[in-house]
Amino acid sequence: MRFRSCIITSVIAATAILNRPASAQSAGVVGKLAWISGCWQRTTRNGQTIDEQWMTPRAESMLGMSRTVRGDSLMEYEQLRIGARAGRAVYFAAPSGQTPSEFTAAVVSDSLVVFENPQHDFPQRIIYRKRGTDSLIARIEGTTGGTARGIDFPYVKARCPGA
Repeated sequence: MRFRSCIITSVIAATAILNRPASAQSAGVVGKLAWISGCWQRTTRNGQTIDEQWMTPRAESMLGMSRTVRGDSLMEYEQLRIGARAGRAVYFAAPSGQTPSEFTAAVVSDSLVVFENPQHDFPQRIIYRKRGTDSLIARIEGTTGGTARGIDFPYVKARCPGA
């Protein structure tokens, strides 16, 4: 009888763990950035379309990509990843096949994240700010040649390919 009780208790505990909602499975520092996940798009005045896509957090990681096209031409692309190190979110960016650069989160909230790398040439900061439920602003900023610069990339929520 005691053995049977242990088995039943184990099955109930395992079921509860496996059936946790995704938010509970992603409760770490990367999980707090779930609001970035999904597909985002912007069209520039010069006819470029920029798509940025982020997978939902799992195993303290988010994978992303960005692609800039004009007509049928790929202008640039970027492989992205957010992971965790020592309890902090870390942003890895590899633009157009370059060696990845990493930026560590200085601020993480339910609508803002600021990643920083003061040693990087430009940008030194990568910022994502949630605006409502259907838009966000990505921003890069830093100093180049002694001049402070900042560039905003306003995105709207887009339908993910294949969805």
